[in-house]
Amino acid sequence: MAEFRTDKRKKKKSWKKRILWFLLFIVLVIIAFGVYILTNVFGAAQDSHEELNRPEGKSEKREEAVTIGDDPISILLIGVEDYETDGKNGRADTQIVVTLNPDTEQMTMTSVPRDTQVEFTEEEAGQYAGSHKINAAYTYGSITGYGANKLTVEKVEEELDIPIDEYVTVNFDGFKEIVDALGGVTVDIKEPFWEKNFYDNDARIYFEKGTKKLDGEEALAFVRMRKRDVNAIYSREERQRQFIQASIDQAISAGTLFKVGEISDILGENITTSLSATEIYQLQQSYSSMNASGIKTYEIEGSDQVIGGSYYFVPTEEGLRTASQQLKSELGLAEPTEGSTSENQTTTE
Repeated sequence: MAEFRTDKRKKKKSWKKRILWFLLFIVLVIIAFGVYILTNVFGAAQDSHEELNRPEGKSEKREEAVTIGDDPISILLIGVEDYETDGKNGRADTQIVVTLNPDTEQMTMTSVPRDTQVEFTEEEAGQYAGSHKINAAYTYGSITGYGANKLTVEKVEEELDIPIDEYVTVNFDGFKEIVDALGGVTVDIKEPFWEKNFYDNDARIYFEKGTKKLDGEEALAFVRMRKRDVNAIYSREERQRQFIQASIDQAISAGTLFKVGEISDILGENITTSLSATEIYQLQQSYSSMNASGIKTYEIEGSDQVIGGSYYFVPTEEGLRTASQQLKSELGLAEPTEGSTSENQTTTE
């Protein structure tokens, strides 16, 4: 009988040891996976990092430098079209100002039309000095050595009279690959249209009204289309903001964590940003629980005009003033004004 009890105790101890070893194994796997994520993301972020080389490390429109996670900040998202130039001297196809406020947990998006008319100095654009579209800033900054991202940021700052604290630039290949790495992005298409797929000999991609999960090629066509008649009622800027909102929802999903290896590979090759690896981590920590459905969007009022044989978007003085006041308010740089709740503001749903 005593031997039976001794054997029973030995079996219990044996099972306890197995459970402890199993738990220890799980803990080690979690730690190893965490190290893998940090190593990959940090390395990719370092490869993508490109400072703006500003005096005192801040925008000239800031009295003091901002701290991500503590202060309201602005980030310029730049989508570069460089597939026709073999990756050299591309143009900024998309420019969207994003503001993030940690106190109100509010995010806003303001599209700057690519055809907005602005002036370039000789220092900025060399022989191309004069009146041009704002999306040419990326090209001229690259050609003259002024800095493609730096000149693009400064022109948006000039136009809206606000500080741009950071930027993120992504080319078309990076955009496509990130969408595919996320497993596609689901959007609610409001109006039917079609657009060419330059990855497939300009074959048409048709978008029907309703909810659809877009892969990388489809997503690129969805945000690029700008010459179809439907653009008047379902604008390119609206589609871009709509897609970013949907992407945020997808990116903060639990499944994205396990795709970090794929995404980090894409970062180093197709994205440049002034954000350091530490700042990217701080952004994720501060805004990972943000509700994308509450994002506010602003538009710049103006009109399309033909000037000197070229097509431009010309903002009205009132439109620029209103957009500037709205963004300054979001950044805590001005008191809210009556214009901050004008027709220019939309809350995405």
